[in-house]
Amino acid sequence: MTSATSDLTNDAFLGGQLTLTQPASGYRAGVDPVFLAAAAPARSGQSVLELGCGAGAASLCLGRRVAGLRMVGLEQQAIYADLAQRNALQNAIPLTIYQGDLENMPADLRQDRFDHVIMNPPYFRRDRGTSSPDGIREGALGEVTPLTAWLDHATRRLLPGGYLTLIQNAERLPEVLCAMDSRLGSIVVKPLCPRIGRAASLVIVQARKGARGAFRLAAPLVVHEGSHHTEDHEHYTPEVAAILRKGGALPL
Repeated sequence: MTSATSDLTNDAFLGGQLTLTQPASGYRAGVDPVFLAAAAPARSGQSVLELGCGAGAASLCLGRRVAGLRMVGLEQQAIYADLAQRNALQNAIPLTIYQGDLENMPADLRQDRFDHVIMNPPYFRRDRGTSSPDGIREGALGEVTPLTAWLDHATRRLLPGGYLTLIQNAERLPEVLCAMDSRLGSIVVKPLCPRIGRAASLVIVQARKGARGAFRLAAPLVVHEGSHHTEDHEHYTPEVAAILRKGGALPL
């Protein structure tokens, strides 16, 4: 459900358990941050950092599912940083927002460490595609800071044994894996397929700092029932409906 006020909308997530204010145009959170939040294995009493938190969708979905987390977000664009803090307040979920650049973090954040880092880095390399004419949307979806830097900064912010969880375009999985150095192990990849028989469009990747477990390719998550679209309404699989509508977890 969406209701518009001037250039902002109020959008329901998790079957109405969460309401997010976000721009009516430009980058808008959809299902991707919900999947990201569902995949983070956080427990009450732990700490979570989201890099590039946007309007706070992933962090707040996670905070709604797991109470008692210390949550922090870093966002470069002022409009989204302000909205993330506003969304945290209106949903009564504790979330501290820093506005700043990934490669020039506020000093307090550089000195902090977390049990979990989650992130949804920009999907599109700008040496391979066309930039969006919308500057805010381009800032969210077009890569300026390379994936290698995202992975390095995320790893630095983790406590020993901490989990890194990210969602990314499936075609960029080789880049993600190459950027994960010896500090990370026990890597799990979960493909997200639009329908049965369709190639994965997204992947969730999770790794643990200091772990030495073998790489594991998990069974795919199929988003929609049926082999093709037949009617103009949602046909989520039961597992996906439990995540998107009820705030369920996505164990990897």
